[in-house]
Amino acid sequence: MAGGVVAALAGPLLARLGGPLLHPEYLGSFLIIAVVSLIASGVLLGFHVPASATAAVLAGGGRPTARIVLQPAYLVALFGAATGYGVMILAMTATPIAMLHAEHELATAATVIQLHVLGMFLPSFFTGSLIARFGVLRVMAAGILLLLGHILTTLSGMGFGSFASALILLGVGWNFLYIGGTTLLTSTYAPNERARAQAINDMTIFVIGLACSFSAGGLLQALGWMEMNLVLLPWLVLAGLSLAWLGLRPSRPLPDCRDPVARVPASPIRALRRRKPPIT
Repeated sequence: MAGGVVAALAGPLLARLGGPLLHPEYLGSFLIIAVVSLIASGVLLGFHVPASATAAVLAGGGRPTARIVLQPAYLVALFGAATGYGVMILAMTATPIAMLHAEHELATAATVIQLHVLGMFLPSFFTGSLIARFGVLRVMAAGILLLLGHILTTLSGMGFGSFASALILLGVGWNFLYIGGTTLLTSTYAPNERARAQAINDMTIFVIGLACSFSAGGLLQALGWMEMNLVLLPWLVLAGLSLAWLGLRPSRPLPDCRDPVARVPASPIRALRRRKPPIT
């Protein structure tokens, strides 16, 4: 979480520094990213993760993958997190292009992205407490409302205030919806099913994020900034309906937990309201 806050401050600053450094424009920014990535790789190569004492116990068993994925809570958690990630990536990627087309300076666009990334990561210090207090579905619903607020704010114009306000709402909305979704996901699998359940979830989310990132420029060019954001409304409405549907369903225990250490609460959604969840 602290790394995300540092990135919010340092990333746009480095992009702003490297933009006019070399020709063509932004070449310097990408070279700086490459150097930072090499440094990070060096740090990770020297990092040793000790083997988990329970790794052998949790390595096998559990239900078939299809039974895990087709649970209503799993599908809603995945759809919610993917919605937050996809909407955020699409709007964030298009923002600097839209701002430059609206004749804002590169430094101004970097400041907006800085505010956005702070909005993404600063709430993480208390999102877990909000989930424990109000429940994961309510926090996810708040994330959807904040993302709707982002869309409505984009309709207010192309000025700095409009972009900055919209991107802050986008960042905080992503935080609530994505962390809420990944927290809800932990209620749908036993420890010996964790690797498969999280791998499918993460792979799906990042594929959607990749598709949204690549489509941002084309959608912005074809539709324009305001219209591109309006297209996201049905996606968010579907996410909200899925939360309402899950909230109205009775909670059921997870069956077939073959490992005695793999017990889960009889009511996973209620259990998430009683305890402070980990930040995924």
